[in-house]
Amino acid sequence: MFICTYIDIFENIHIFKQISIYVNMYNRKKAIDYAYAWWNKRNPMFYNFDKFGGDCTNFISQCLYFGEIQMNTYSTNGWFYHNSYSRSPSWTGVEEFYNFATNNKSNFGPKAKVVTISEIEIGDIVQMKQTGNRYHHNLLITKITKKNSLSNIFVTCHTNDAKDKKLSDYYFNEIRFLKILN
Repeated sequence: MFICTYIDIFENIHIFKQISIYVNMYNRKKAIDYAYAWWNKRNPMFYNFDKFGGDCTNFISQCLYFGEIQMNTYSTNGWFYHNSYSRSPSWTGVEEFYNFATNNKSNFGPKAKVVTISEIEIGDIVQMKQTGNRYHHNLLITKITKKNSLSNIFVTCHTNDAKDKKLSDYYFNEIRFLKILN
């Protein structure tokens, strides 16, 4: 959140006012701190979707949310979680997350774009596809020791819980990197 100061001139008196202006800024460190705190357990504030297709996107959404990205509750096509029955598809679905984040024009919820491996940074997202035409897994980049090398990019995730696992240790046919732009 930014605090802006401006001068309001009224009857030759300078009045200083502070106005809070909401800016949806992503705190990568807080997102990673959350990932490290919850990588091998489940936050009771959120439903565990392990038995319903996996918990990876739910976990990624939690990381982004605790990384100070505000929920977008303005439509069913937003990005939000109230409970297991009141949530957006983008909160828990891999493709739905991608579609929301890469098309989000609002000031709420994650904004992302597909980038090359050389453009990633910690706090960005990796999506994997094994077979078929849908990506199936979301992972948070939590450490990079050398860009352009999958063995030097480390991820933390749910479903097959992992903390700082080498990206090169995963099996996949396709991979894409999502840069969080907030």
